[in-house]
Order: sequence, then structure tokens, then C-alpha cells
Amino acid sequence: MGIWQWSDQCHIPEYGDLILAEYTQPFNKNDITYYHSLYQQIVATLGFRPRQVTADAAFDAWDVYQTCAEHGGIAAIPINAHGHPLPNRETDGTPRCDRGLRMFASYQFDHTNGYRAQRFCCPLLYPVPMGQTCEHKQFLKEKGCVKDINIELGGLQRVLLDRTSQTYKTIYRQRTSAERINSQAKSWDIERPKVCNGHSVANLNTLTYILINVRVLQRVYAVNLVYRRC
Repeated sequence: MGIWQWSDQCHIPEYGDLILAEYTQPFNKNDITYYHSLYQQIVATLGFRPRQVTADAAFDAWDVYQTCAEHGGIAAIPINAHGHPLPNRETDGTPRCDRGLRMFASYQFDHTNGYRAQRFCCPLLYPVPMGQTCEHKQFLKEKGCVKDINIELGGLQRVLLDRTSQTYKTIYRQRTSAERINSQAKSWDIERPKVCNGHSVANLNTLTYILINVRVLQRVYAVNLVYRRC
């Protein structure tokens, strides 16, 4: 079993990329499993909750979006449909059926995956039958199609977020900060630690990030010194 690490960082113009949090775990763990640990560290470090985050599609989960959406921000993350068609929704989140009709909101419930959900039913049968027909197999059973959607702020943002907007693109471009951090570790030949146990790897990772931050602080000092002389 190998060990891998991850960090959250921010880019500061003129100074560079600063590590805000880090977490080490075996590489057989999914990326999403360390998000909340890093996020909590960042909140503790900054003293406030970041309104925006960015990450790759491995972090496309409603609870990641929730950390930003509940504070009026966005998580700039590509949607990962896992090979399924993208949801067909109205601008308010209401789903459309396969025929493109706006579905009827029935009732809310607590989903087993931990979020509040809303059940939507066939608009030809609910709230009252419309006297029309449909070829959907559930309609032939006199039930009609049913969709249960995540109505948490994060669940709605995941589906409704405009990933073509300039705001999204600007935030998502900051993801290159992670690549620059990895590039520094690689240049020092410590991208893949050559040690024998998890504690040693974690310690080496922490040392790596400390060195990166020290270099940032050196640049801060140098830049500020120039400003003072001016």
C-alpha cells in the first residue's frame, strides 16, 4: 500500500502559492475523502469560511458544493456524470421528464445519502390525471415517472452552476496552483517519498509544505523591502 498526500493552497499575486492545509493518507482512498478535513483546517487557519473553492472532477459531490453555497459562493468543479446524461432541469432546479415536461413537486424527505430530497412525479398524472398518454413504461403501470432530487443548496448548485460563466472560469483557473506546488516538490525529488511507513511520509510531506511556505515568506520579505525603499 502506498501513501499519498494532498494540500489546499492559495495563490497570492507577487508572492506565489501558499499552503493552507495538508493531509496524508493511503493512495487507495478516494480524493473526496480528505476534502472536509482540509476544509476544516483552512477555516481554522484563516478564521473564516472561504466562499469559493476549486478542484477537479474527483470532488464533484454535493457536500463539497455545500461548503460554498451556504455562504453565497461557488465551488468551481467540473461535473462528473459518470457516463449518465446530464440532468434536465428548469432554472429553479425542477426536473423535466423524458418528454421535456416540467414535473410535479410531490413531497420532501430525508435521503439515505444524508441530504434533503424532493420527489417529483409525472405531470400527466399529478396532481390530477390530464387525460393524456405517454410511452414511458411507468406510465403504462399507471404510476408515471418519478425523480428524487437533492434540494440542498450544494445539491442544486452542482446541477445548476453555469460552468461557462466568466466567474466560474476565473475561479477554476486558480486550480493550477496545485500543479505548481506539485512541480516544486518534484523539482526537489520529494514528490514520491522514499520512506517506509505512513508517519514518515506524513512528516516528510509536512516538511515539504513548510519549505514551500518559507520560500513564499522570503519572497514576501524581499518584495516588501523593495516597496519600503521606494
